[in-house]
Amino acid sequence: MEPTTILEQTIARLDGTTGTLSDITQGRPALLVNVASKCGLTPQYTALESLQRDYESEGFTVIGFPCNQFAGQEPGTAEEIQEFCSATYGVTFPLTEKIEVNGADRHPIYRSLTEAADQDGRSGDIQWNFEKFVIDADGNVVQRFSPQVTPDDAQVLAAIRSTLE
Repeated sequence: MEPTTILEQTIARLDGTTGTLSDITQGRPALLVNVASKCGLTPQYTALESLQRDYESEGFTVIGFPCNQFAGQEPGTAEEIQEFCSATYGVTFPLTEKIEVNGADRHPIYRSLTEAADQDGRSGDIQWNFEKFVIDADGNVVQRFSPQVTPDDAQVLAAIRSTLE
């Protein structure tokens, strides 16, 4: 049977444990972000972790999707990615297996996500690392943000809060 929502899509965690996106979100709204360890935007991990800590108790989670499609900026193994994220940025939010977010091998979760338009009305391919999607507890895209919009931007915070009301 074909999954009907992104929450029903199968994806492995960075440690290789396979499940669905719903298993990772645990019925909570989330911020989905394609991440990379060697990008000029990598310091956004700090703000992403702050969001996780600030909103986790309210039933929200951040989920990182490592991706090596942009200038090879996520070349590491799962173990290297996990070590870098925890040692450098203290990341506690869930990370998935490394996936592709564009092209023929785009992960099904991102096939759905890229249908949503960002704050400038742009939908389609992911532009770069750290593009962000706020989803509600049912897996619906609430808002999409370009990579340059930081996780602690007022627009992102407003979108997150709207999922918690």
